[in-house]
Amino acid sequence: MFIDSARIRVSAGNGGDGAIAFHREKYVASGGPDGGDGGRGGNVVFRVDDNLSTLSDFRYKRKYAAGNGESGKGKNCSGRNGNDLVIRVPRGTLLKDAATGRIVADLSADGPQIIAKGGRGGWGNAHFATPVRQAPRFAKPGAPGESLDLLLELKLLADVALVGYPNVGKSTLISAVSEAKPQVADYPFTTLSPVLGVVRLDADRSFVMADIPGLIEGASEGTGLGHEFLRHVERCRLLVHLVDVSGSEGRDPKQDFQAINAELRKYNPHLMERPMLVAGNKCDLATEQQIAEFRRFVEQKGYEFFPIMAAIRYQVDPLLDRISELLAKLPPIRRFEPEPPPEKAPSGGGHEVSIVRKDDGAYSVQAPWIGKTMRSVNFADSDSFQYFQQLLAKTGVFDALRRAGIKEGDTVEIYGLEFDFVE
Repeated sequence: MFIDSARIRVSAGNGGDGAIAFHREKYVASGGPDGGDGGRGGNVVFRVDDNLSTLSDFRYKRKYAAGNGESGKGKNCSGRNGNDLVIRVPRGTLLKDAATGRIVADLSADGPQIIAKGGRGGWGNAHFATPVRQAPRFAKPGAPGESLDLLLELKLLADVALVGYPNVGKSTLISAVSEAKPQVADYPFTTLSPVLGVVRLDADRSFVMADIPGLIEGASEGTGLGHEFLRHVERCRLLVHLVDVSGSEGRDPKQDFQAINAELRKYNPHLMERPMLVAGNKCDLATEQQIAEFRRFVEQKGYEFFPIMAAIRYQVDPLLDRISELLAKLPPIRRFEPEPPPEKAPSGGGHEVSIVRKDDGAYSVQAPWIGKTMRSVNFADSDSFQYFQQLLAKTGVFDALRRAGIKEGDTVEIYGLEFDFVE
């Protein structure tokens, strides 16, 4: 089954906590602190795999997580780093932030791309030893890894896109000029997924052609199958608009041409800025007058016209030669540039704090990062508690309390810890 979009959540690994340990060895006096650092959390890495052609692997598994770093150990032993998670996707996959639509990465080139970074490991208590504080009984916790909800969109990498109404001969043409073998039948919507084919003109000239499943009027708003595959047209450098010039399906070829162009314009106005060639197929079923009238109609709009019979490859070579000539002058296949994340307003070095006045008059400090830090603080130890107070002052918690109107002697509550505020 061809799946070209998916939504997943990726989570990098958390950093390991630093260790609280002291060197104890017979005949060694005053060993001192020797708690090691925590290991780094694993990254989430995306890599292109040319053996994949759809995003079907992401249809059932939606959550992906890298390994966490191990906590530090005694004897200054650092914890092991978490294992990176490598996610393989087809070439041409676009990653977007599901919350904002921001482009995170375009997986069109070789080489791995780190999408979510693992958290740093926390420092062990050996880092906090000073001539004054010789036996620190606290350490830093590991930092959390990054998490993202991602939208995955596969946009095929092709030089030329065949567009047009169903049953105008797109599958017939691509099967005649390449090794691609799409299903061909005399009923609409035979092709249910995009088909890629490599067209080789000679040893030095070749290009990739994509057969985009039949568009119909209203495709940009979800009608028919075409709306599911319009995204695959976006990367193509050149459009070939195939029209049944004979009107054998009971439709007017001029109206078909205008309707499909209108749908392309509605989906993405920039698509109509791409070079376009018009191929009138099924000329064996059309009269000379029909072909001549449609030629005049197309050329008046500024497009080149090529009458062909795809089934027997009649006059197809002039069309292919012109495609090759135009591609040689056009820029390479479009790559989407990643967009930077929105800048966050400065808040005490990234330490966000909110103060809430409780009914009993106490000031409640709410900040997720404080709760994680408190896990590594020994409040029964004066040095550890003093370090915690210094951290609150450095990160602007005390300033936030003063702005909230706190006075000396008022009660401060931080995740179950209560103490009197002293200036």
